[in-house]
Amino acid sequence: MPTISMFYGILITLLFEDDKRHHLPHFHVRYQGFKASIAIKDGRVLAGNLPNKQLRLVQA
Repeated sequence: MPTISMFYGILITLLFEDDKRHHLPHFHVRYQGFKASIAIKDGRVLAGNLPNKQLRLVQA
């Protein structure tokens, strides 16, 4: 899973063929013990969760 960005302890990764679960282009986010999948088009959370502050940073 290639890392495409790291900032403020937030790790953004991208899987190229991970369309079986979400069927939308998305990226994966990890922050401390949290994990989430975020839609590229509109920034909505497809799975998992993040603290609000970190989610806003990712969506910006």
